[in-house]
Amino acid sequence: MLTPLLGNRPLLCAIVAWALAQFLKMVLFAVLERRINWRRLIDTGGLPSAHSSFVTGLATGVALTDGLQSTTFAIAVVFALIVMYDAMSLRREAGKHADILNELLLLSFIQEAFQEREALKELLGHTPTEVIAGAVLGIVTALLLV
Repeated sequence: MLTPLLGNRPLLCAIVAWALAQFLKMVLFAVLERRINWRRLIDTGGLPSAHSSFVTGLATGVALTDGLQSTTFAIAVVFALIVMYDAMSLRREAGKHADILNELLLLSFIQEAFQEREALKELLGHTPTEVIAGAVLGIVTALLLV
């Protein structure tokens, strides 16, 4: 059952690009925070964007396998652009809102009402630099694998 999936080069490119991005993210945060946080292997946000690596790895793998004029490449590119736009806009804004709401929860009169509430996750989206870094990682990974 796994053999056909592993033989799918575009899918393999996407998965390897995502895994590399998550690993690099964990290493970069470990250097900055001076401790290893294994949760970073599955966390969102940060440099490089694993979402961007994933979809550009897929799109590049499709381009190299099926060609630039294929319908599957067109679908993969549109999908990649939507995901990367979402990472830089909607998800990034949601992270900013979470930051503000978490600050409000620190106020004493609000904090009492929400004692059981855990802080909202703030690192959701990406800066353009994080998205571009992820996209480059995805493209390079696919070029090396196909």
